[in-house]
Amino acid sequence: MYHFFVTPEQIGEREIRIEGGDVNHIRNVLRMEPGEQITVSGGGSKEYRCELSQIGADYVTANIMWAEDSDAELPSRICLFQGLPKGDKMELIIQKAVELGAAEIVPVATRRTVVKLDEKKQAARLKRWNAIAESAAKQSKRMAVPQVRPVMTFAEAVEYASGFDKKVIPYELARGMGQTRAFFDGLRPGESIAVFIGPEGGFDGQEIALAQAAGMEPVSLGRRILRTETAGMTVLAALMFRLEDMAERESAEGTAGRESAEAGAAGRRSTEEAAERECGRP
Repeated sequence: MYHFFVTPEQIGEREIRIEGGDVNHIRNVLRMEPGEQITVSGGGSKEYRCELSQIGADYVTANIMWAEDSDAELPSRICLFQGLPKGDKMELIIQKAVELGAAEIVPVATRRTVVKLDEKKQAARLKRWNAIAESAAKQSKRMAVPQVRPVMTFAEAVEYASGFDKKVIPYELARGMGQTRAFFDGLRPGESIAVFIGPEGGFDGQEIALAQAAGMEPVSLGRRILRTETAGMTVLAALMFRLEDMAERESAEGTAGRESAEAGAAGRRSTEEAAERECGRP
């Protein structure tokens, strides 16, 4: 089933109005007809199941069949700070980062970055990168479209990440998995997480020193050297598993606790009722 995004203002009490480029996609690419069903997100936690009612030239209306809370988003906000790679690798990185749950992607120009983007090229790339993020969000049925930010210098990225609860920077010269294990073991749902990934050639010593001064601990991703497009996906996949596993366990424990409390209350009521009946006998 096709998934689309709208702003909260486009969601009415009984219908949703779709505008912009999705109108052409629905009408001329997908060739959908009134009566077909879609899912829609307005950027919050609710997913709307809708039935197309009118397909016009400039807008599409869809009747809301029902709405339900979705758990498609990770319980933590993750931002991927990706060192600019060569060629079109950034497109693949953005696509997979969105699929794996990243809420934000920041391209970073580092000392070893080969790609140089002037203002005009950067604007064109940024537009395409955000289009790729939206497409990936639709495919993976995210509740909100992750944003690709304008390119930052490494120093700007470190400053931007200062407000995050947890920060991690994989580094090929880091040794042992102890710090890596400590980082993942210390995660808690609801925390914001910044992930720094270097370009081809990795980070240089001065950048690592700056990151450490800002509270980041370099960690190892194992004994093999990973490509830049692989390293970020490795961390994000591990984060996705860890965070969703913790959230699932907490939910199960909460359910078990409620059921135990309810069973205990029911048992006490039964005992009290039996005692009342015994007292009432002649």
